[in-house]
Amino acid sequence: MTVDIPARLAEVMPGIRRDLEDLVRIQSVSADPARASEVERSAEATRDLFAAEGFTCEIVRAYDGAPPAVIAEKAGPEGAPTVLLYAHHDVQPENDHADWDSPPWEPTERGDRLYGRGAADDKAGIAAHLGAVRIFGDDLAVNLVMFIEGEEEVGSDTLVELLKTYQDRLAADVIVIADSGNWDIGEPALTTSLRGLVRMDVEVRTLTHAVHSGMWGGLVPDSIMTLSRLIASLNDDAGDVAVEGLHSGPAADVEYPEARLRAESGAAEGIEWIGSGSVVERLWTKPSISITGFDAPKVDGASNTLVPAARCRISMRIAPGDTTANAVQCLQAHLEKHTPWGATLTTTVVDTGEATQIDASGPAYDAARAAFAEAWDGTAPVDMGVGGSIPFIAEFLEAFPQASVLVTGVEDPDTRAHGANEGLHLAEFEKVVKAEAYLLRNLGELPRG
Repeated sequence: MTVDIPARLAEVMPGIRRDLEDLVRIQSVSADPARASEVERSAEATRDLFAAEGFTCEIVRAYDGAPPAVIAEKAGPEGAPTVLLYAHHDVQPENDHADWDSPPWEPTERGDRLYGRGAADDKAGIAAHLGAVRIFGDDLAVNLVMFIEGEEEVGSDTLVELLKTYQDRLAADVIVIADSGNWDIGEPALTTSLRGLVRMDVEVRTLTHAVHSGMWGGLVPDSIMTLSRLIASLNDDAGDVAVEGLHSGPAADVEYPEARLRAESGAAEGIEWIGSGSVVERLWTKPSISITGFDAPKVDGASNTLVPAARCRISMRIAPGDTTANAVQCLQAHLEKHTPWGATLTTTVVDTGEATQIDASGPAYDAARAAFAEAWDGTAPVDMGVGGSIPFIAEFLEAFPQASVLVTGVEDPDTRAHGANEGLHLAEFEKVVKAEAYLLRNLGELPRG
């Protein structure tokens, strides 16, 4: 039976919207131990949604007390390819409610968006999968496996163990990871590269105890000045990363208009961009170094004292094609070489995540591009890079090397995932659901064997 996808989309979207709103109301903040029961409730709600569609469902975890994930399975035609659809049901903390224009746990429509924590990242990913499933009902074109994770926002610590334990059930010909976004409103994208991450805490010590700045200033280096000079060595005068041995590569030939870049980045008026190369190279395929934390006395109440030690957190994004092992080694060598005045250097690697480069060629990617173009009325998808990191994608590629991995998503440049006023563009979300349905249809039509 041929399914009329546009007609079925119109029928199922109101229910999908209601189900998404119900999921948003669940405060499944995986980083908050006090809300562990909400994470459990979110897993149960997700399980029940797919069970109602005829899936065999189970909540799984790597060990007793580990965060809950959902595996759901439904058979399609005999001999059809198997497609794994991934999303995650946990969300980021909402932080200060005063920063939100509407309550973060009450989904609220304003203009063309639905606002609420998780309305996009990533409960809309769950809803998109659910919408595609409902479009086909029992007339699936492929075998489907759902894997809805419950700890993505805290680093997916047990994901590797889950992929290993349930490898037979999760094995698929095509894996669709709905945790990224599109290039712009009206312009779909496939994410084909993501930078990796190295976070390192760095401390410099120049004194055994604090001393008077007037008595000893000019002879003894203070730790804050010392650390500031070390930080300054990480970039050259143009703003390019000065750490030797890191990988850089070319990026897609995509235009990033200046006005859009300034609006989306939140850059202050008059600020100049740093680095060299195209905008997307600097954002997607070259390394970057940022300081995301700094321990030092507050200005208010500061005394005339030389501080014995100062500490910062370095967040380094590494280019696709590099490895975290190489990046850690290169960064460590640079810091040791450039620590001034004989200060004692202490470094601690906080965490790492590998970069990802996907060879987006072959029948599955052709099927995806055709599906996106059809859903967006002829607009072909962009092969997009992402400056941020989704380390678990590399883990899927390692666990299932024969699978075609498609990275898609519901976000757009103004989604504000992880921030206040996270919002889902409703018209684009409908196109995402339609595109996934077209993708499943196209995959089911590929030659078998």
